Amino acid sequence: MKWVLIAVLFAACVLIGWIFSMRYKKREWFYSALIMFAQKLDVEINFSRERLKKLIEAMDEKNKKNLYGLDKNYLTYLDGTAELSQEALFKNIQFLKADEKETIFLFFRSLGRSDVMGQSKEIANFSKRFDESLSKCSQENKKYGSLCIKLGVIAGLFLLVILI
Repeated sequence: MKWVLIAVLFAACVLIGWIFSMRYKKREWFYSALIMFAQKLDVEINFSRERLKKLIEAMDEKNKKNLYGLDKNYLTYLDGTAELSQEALFKNIQFLKADEKETIFLFFRSLGRSDVMGQSKEIANFSKRFDESLSKCSQENKKYGSLCIKLGVIAGLFLLVILI
């Protein structure tokens, strides 16, 4: 019975470390999907000139998955069923920092507000910001993501030594 408890505690420590490391991975995946979304919007706005709602709905599933519902929340605003606010836009997203949420909110608030050339310039400006955030997130993921897992293993081994 004691060994089962030790194994469960060790697994729980490793799981907690893994959960904390996923925060950094999610941020990196989110920003790469957001950059792909912004680039697709820029191309589609300049060439096909489709409606914004159709462009968002036509996104590929991998990018939709990595946006963690941000596109669906924005579509509810476009449908007129919700207002555009930070709380509504980031309803299920807890892994972003406050300043990152502010920048992304400004990006979505500016969509569809100007002519094609102005919109293209704004998207390019935000894409540069998102690229900087992606590089920062990938550095943090390399540094802290593996650190969290290692700390979980070390904490589990510490508990193992104490309980034996």
